Parts: sequence; structure tokens; C-alpha cells
Amino acid sequence: MSARRPALAVSAGATDTHIHIYRDDTPAVPGGPPIPGHFPVEKYRTMQWHLGLERVIVVQPNAYQDDNRVTLEAIRAFGPGAKGVGVVKPGVSDAEIERLSKSGIVAQRIFQLPWGAVGFDLMHDVMARVHPFGWFANVQLDGRELPQWEDSIKRLPGKFVIDHIGKFLEPVTPEQEAFKTLLRLLDTGRCWVKLAAAYETSKTGAPQYEDVSRLARVLVQHAPERMLWASNWPHPSAPKDKVPDDADLLDLLLDWAPDEAVRRKILVDNPAAVYGF
Repeated sequence: MSARRPALAVSAGATDTHIHIYRDDTPAVPGGPPIPGHFPVEKYRTMQWHLGLERVIVVQPNAYQDDNRVTLEAIRAFGPGAKGVGVVKPGVSDAEIERLSKSGIVAQRIFQLPWGAVGFDLMHDVMARVHPFGWFANVQLDGRELPQWEDSIKRLPGKFVIDHIGKFLEPVTPEQEAFKTLLRLLDTGRCWVKLAAAYETSKTGAPQYEDVSRLARVLVQHAPERMLWASNWPHPSAPKDKVPDDADLLDLLLDWAPDEAVRRKILVDNPAAVYGF
């Protein structure tokens, strides 16, 4: 965690829309990657208070596949200011979906990358099961593949969220077709994008991540009412000697969204609408 306070003072209700909780007393599930360490609720709370954040979305880690126990325990520990993105598979019972819903799960994680528990091959089957319970899809993929998946994503029921500025594993320019596809998805009026994890894909590097930041600025200008912000704490994919500074990540919003009213939308109003706070 950063020793300094962020320059950005956030409004009441500011929301971190993507974190993971890992416990060293709960090992990874077969099919998932190893857990990156012990990152319990208490550790995140310290960072949350340091940045002035109030609400949080706990996202089921790939390490635990469709075993949602750690995520549910975290939502319960965080209290009313927390919701979750869970993982179920097509054979799940209605009773289990209902139980997860009552425990704060509002969305299904779709992960079209290595270690994902549910990818695009199962996406529509799973969403047909969970959407009647009010869940929406939270999608992560290599954004360079968006053109080939555009029609499939558009068939998702209701709203959907795309992670990490599109997560173009090789950063693209705003003029390239893959990024234009992301803009077209936003133009459906059902798509939200998380402004998060620039460090995962940037080749220009910290602290500005300019190659990814130029995409974030275009997204904010294009659809400020459908942008979300997230820390991606505890940064499980980052090398241990290159873990980003959380205050720096929050302060990127000063560049990406220079207007204070727009930042309030991104941090407070948009996530409240999407996640039901």
C-alpha cells in the first residue's frame, strides 16, 4: 500500500468495482491458478480507508473457480457496502443461485483467458440460468478478440460489464478495429467498462501507462455515464517487485477524467446504478 494519500479526494459512496480476496487457509481449486498469497478482508480494509473508498465489489478469483465461499465470507464481512461477482456453471440449481443472490452476488464472471472457470463456450448457457435472478455478465478477455466476439456479447441479456479498459494484451490505438468494437458495445447502452488494471497491459509503464491511458481518456469522453473505476487489488498478476501503488492508480482518474462531476459519476453514481447500491 502507498505511504502517501492520493491527490484525488473522493466523494462519499466512492466504489472500487473489482477486488479479489484470498485466504491462505483456503487452497486453490483444481483448474485454477495458485493463490498469490494471503490477502484477507482486513488487508483490503486498510487500503480502502487509506484511499477514502466506501463501497466494494468482491470478484470471485480464478483460483477458487466456482467455489464462492471466500468471496461470500468477504461480502458478509464488509457489510452493506459490498456486493459480489460470483461464478456458477450450467448445472447449478435454482436454490444455489437464490442462495448466492441473497448473499450479495449480482453478476456472473465470464473469463475468456487461461484459468477461467466459465468462458464464452458456456456464457450463454450460464446467463440463461442466472439472468432471471437479476444477475448480469462481467466479462474479461483479450480485447484484441472483441471483433470476433462482438455479436455473441451483444446477445447477452440485459446489461454487461467489460473489465480492465478492454484488456488489450498488446495495447491498441483508438483507431484500431478492436477498440472501435468496444465503443460500439458501449453504444448499445447496456455496456459498462471498468477503468482498471492499466498496469496489466501497458508497455510504456508506470506511473502514467500512457499507451493504455489514451484509451481510457477516449472511453471517458465517449460514455462517461458508463465508466466504472477499480483497483484490481491485490494485483494478483503483477510481479512481486512491480506491484502498483494504489494511490497512483486512483490518481490516474485526474488525467482520465479531469472534470470533477464526471469523476463522481465514475466513482459513485455509475456503480450505484450498475450494482444496486
